[in-house]
Amino acid sequence: MSRRIPFSVLDLAPIREGGDAAESFRHSIDLARHAETLGYRRFWMAEHHGMPGIASAATAVLIGHVAGATQRIRVGAGGIMLPNHSPLVIAEQFGTLDALYPGRIDLGLGRAPGSDQVTARALRRNLASHPDAFPNDVAELMDYFAGQGPVPAVPGAGARVPVWILGSSLFGAQLAAALGLPYAFASHFAPAQMRDAVALYRRLFRPSVHLDKPYVMLGYNVYAADTDEEAHWLASSWQQSVISLRTGQPVRLPAPVEGYVDSLPPGARDLLDHVQACTAIGSADTVAATMQAFIDDTRVDELILACNIYDPAARLRSFGIAAGLMSPA
Repeated sequence: MSRRIPFSVLDLAPIREGGDAAESFRHSIDLARHAETLGYRRFWMAEHHGMPGIASAATAVLIGHVAGATQRIRVGAGGIMLPNHSPLVIAEQFGTLDALYPGRIDLGLGRAPGSDQVTARALRRNLASHPDAFPNDVAELMDYFAGQGPVPAVPGAGARVPVWILGSSLFGAQLAAALGLPYAFASHFAPAQMRDAVALYRRLFRPSVHLDKPYVMLGYNVYAADTDEEAHWLASSWQQSVISLRTGQPVRLPAPVEGYVDSLPPGARDLLDHVQACTAIGSADTVAATMQAFIDDTRVDELILACNIYDPAARLRSFGIAAGLMSPA
């Protein structure tokens, strides 16, 4: 029997060619309100820096902006790149968000810098804190929320902010399992180790005060439209940005191009095929069949959907089509 599960939204606040950050933020609010109406569970934003096409660098600020413009949907970070920050600062930021929007804030934590090394130095000039210190930073952050940090986190102590571990490798899976926390895998852009990571997390999971059994959320790309042909045309904006990023030339989200995939040389085509292994592109029927097969195969508990379409109205339409597969709230 087919499984129906909750869906969430991952928004990078994409900046379009010809657009700017202010426009991007307006479209994020429109999408969050649309997702809330459709019954999506969460609206997460991700920390990236130095990217001309991504406006979500000040992630906690944007989370507050989105939470203030919506009523019920959970809003959070997917995620905060903890090596860039002091755990105390993140405890204070998300303690503040929890005080403003109680019961609606999530905190996903990643150990990558979300940038290149030059940008990482600009973010945190003392790089003595190696990403391998991530488990200690997570523990320290959670101590602040529990009121057991080396100094009081005000706001922060006593905040009831669910913490998630994010990952694209086996490292995060092991940490989430050891801490008894929910786990989100970045299969929407780094699918290679998804199956191994999820299996490891489920096998090693230790129940905790936070969670009594494993809970897995997977990233998934969805480009849905009235026809398969239109969906593939809309997806070409994202596909262009993927190739640009992977070749070291990140760009603002470009306008769609007819026949883009067919124009790629074999190496670039292979790269794109790998990245979009967890992707559904097509009409409502095509997307439904592709997504349902993925849900049934992975036994995932929740999907978080990414969709970078140049036309904001078409992006809203895509999320609307995808919502038809979601379990009732």
